[in-house]
Amino acid sequence: MPIKRRSESGLPGGRHSLNMGGMEEAGSRNGRILVLYFSRDGHTKMMAALVAEGAGSVPLTEVRLKTVAEATAEDLSWCDGIAAGSPTHMGTIAWEMKQWWDETAQPLWPKVDGKIGCAFTSSGGLSGGGELTCLALQIVMMNYGMLVFGVPDYVAPGQTLHYGAVCAGRPRNEGDREACRRLGRRLCEWVQTLICHRPEYSPLKTSYSRFPPE
Repeated sequence: MPIKRRSESGLPGGRHSLNMGGMEEAGSRNGRILVLYFSRDGHTKMMAALVAEGAGSVPLTEVRLKTVAEATAEDLSWCDGIAAGSPTHMGTIAWEMKQWWDETAQPLWPKVDGKIGCAFTSSGGLSGGGELTCLALQIVMMNYGMLVFGVPDYVAPGQTLHYGAVCAGRPRNEGDREACRRLGRRLCEWVQTLICHRPEYSPLKTSYSRFPPE
């Protein structure tokens, strides 16, 4: 479902970005974020909503939040950045998410070079393979020519999201919730900086705390 997010007027014009599908005036429009997920027990769905919330906190942003059953190839073509979320099943991606990339998205390969991607997952418990799932999702996106990134931030003492947001089950505390929001926000910050040519949104220029005190 589309999510309306705030925008600002007075956009700088005359800037172009070589984006998927040819030359496009990315600097004169909102950044576009797709949060794509599969959820069996509702835990990854909760994470996806938080990722979308984080992305939408950045001005000049449009966010689509969709399940793999709802999303089409057009959604992938539309977006500048994608956050893909899957539960961890047997230490890797759920087959429903893999099927979406194998079948729904396949006609766009390799026409989506240069989009920015990241990953999130809910596993059955700590050390349940969540980081492996995030890396597996990133590898799928890399096969499509996407640019993936890590997040060095800490959202709570001893809690980070270097390879993506990972929860044991549902997001249980503020650290879990902030990890999801931070992932969506960071994705949008890179989209605004690298694709929409708005360097003022670079993570290197943020005013929020990226490394809270122990």
